Amino acid sequence: MTRLRREIALFAVGGIIGLAVDAGIAQALVGLAGWNVYTARVVSFLSAATVTWWWNRTHTFAHRDSGRGRHAEWAHWMGLMALGAIVNNGVYVLSFKLFPGLHAWPAVAVAAGSAAGSVANFLLARTVLFRSAGTSV
Repeated sequence: MTRLRREIALFAVGGIIGLAVDAGIAQALVGLAGWNVYTARVVSFLSAATVTWWWNRTHTFAHRDSGRGRHAEWAHWMGLMALGAIVNNGVYVLSFKLFPGLHAWPAVAVAAGSAAGSVANFLLARTVLFRSAGTSV
């Protein structure tokens, strides 16, 4: 398997883990705690982005170096993922506008948004943050 294919596969695994965290937290906060779907998404997205940063630095891009310490790398990851989040959250909001019944099932809108933002997130992570050969892990 080529390095790029391996990175894509591992990034996808991390994305599925992040989706489970994102959707699970959003669904729990809305369904069990009665939170607004938009407020719940802030918490769920930040949690999922943190989990995916850990996964990708540890597995997907372990052979690459960001040139940053862990805290700075996490902050840079969150900044880059914010760009992908614009797409992700745009689709999330649009899903509720197009399908009002999804307010009871925010996990479906989370999945749609996650799929839309994943390509941008991979490209940003690979070409901007983890662009150098070598490792800091």
